[in-house]
Amino acid sequence: MAKILVADDEADLEMLIKQKFRQKIREQQYEFVFAVNGNDALDKIQQHPDIDILLSDINMPEMDGLTLLSRMSESSPLIKSVIVSAYGDMENIRTAMNRGAFDFITKPINFEDLSVTMEKTIHHVLQIKETLKAIKENNILRMYVDETVLNFMGSREFESSLVANEIVEATVVFIDICSFTSISENETPDTVVKLLNKYFDVMVKEIIAQGGYIDKFIGDAVMAVFRGDYHLDKAIDACLAVRTQIEKLPPLVNHISFTPKVSIGINSGEMISGNIGAASLRRLDYTVIGDTVNIAQRLQSVAKENQIIINEAAYQKVKESFNCKKVGEVSLKNKAAVMNVYEVMD
Repeated sequence: MAKILVADDEADLEMLIKQKFRQKIREQQYEFVFAVNGNDALDKIQQHPDIDILLSDINMPEMDGLTLLSRMSESSPLIKSVIVSAYGDMENIRTAMNRGAFDFITKPINFEDLSVTMEKTIHHVLQIKETLKAIKENNILRMYVDETVLNFMGSREFESSLVANEIVEATVVFIDICSFTSISENETPDTVVKLLNKYFDVMVKEIIAQGGYIDKFIGDAVMAVFRGDYHLDKAIDACLAVRTQIEKLPPLVNHISFTPKVSIGINSGEMISGNIGAASLRRLDYTVIGDTVNIAQRLQSVAKENQIIINEAAYQKVKESFNCKKVGEVSLKNKAAVMNVYEVMD
């Protein structure tokens, strides 16, 4: 449910909005909070930290809408604002946009236009929150995030959404850079780290593009997790893209010749998701564990260069969507029974 703050001193606007959006309110798609000026709006934000968007007039007593925009850019940078005002001249529009407004609507209000604008703004806010969640779960990207975003990510309301320990249905991917040990043994540390980060950057972009997140980096391998609808399909699409992009990278010709290639294992099913580590060391990772995760790693261990390996259960789910070739039976570590595996071709 989206929470919307309306800041306007017109007495009848609250009644009008409740009438126009009564169906979405009744269906619990929208929840409205009302304020009569900028000062009141800031108080309401303190009371409701989960507000998604602001609809604000410009001309209000005590604190006008443009001043409110400036204050919000400092205290609540993730709330997106839409100015709804009779002052529709270009000077006011430019000032509002320069102070962080996401959009601008003039009065008298066209409620059809307002509805479309609200949906667009809410969608944008949800995208930002999903991106922040992926960043939170991917520690290596934290160094590239703006300080105001990091401040929010450290807040209680954001942390509480990430710490739940639960059983989830998801897909785990392990991607290993084949024969990278030869690089680490023959090149300078600076060369090794820069090259590894370059390869990881290519992988991360393709994983995030398909809605996955990086669980951890393990030496020269990446562990990624995909959740939500069609998580197995998205994981395979990401792995195919990773393989393609890695193959496009130029070979290294230095002390030794090296052409980057990957081996990939994918597995899907139930796993435990939660904060795991040592609280006494203040080292907790939000990660997934369980047999599904272990099998994914072992499938990667039997994959050869440029191979994407899945098991029989995964093959039955995706065989109509992806071209797969049967590899045959393999023995996995700590598994008594052999397992039929398949290679995803494209």
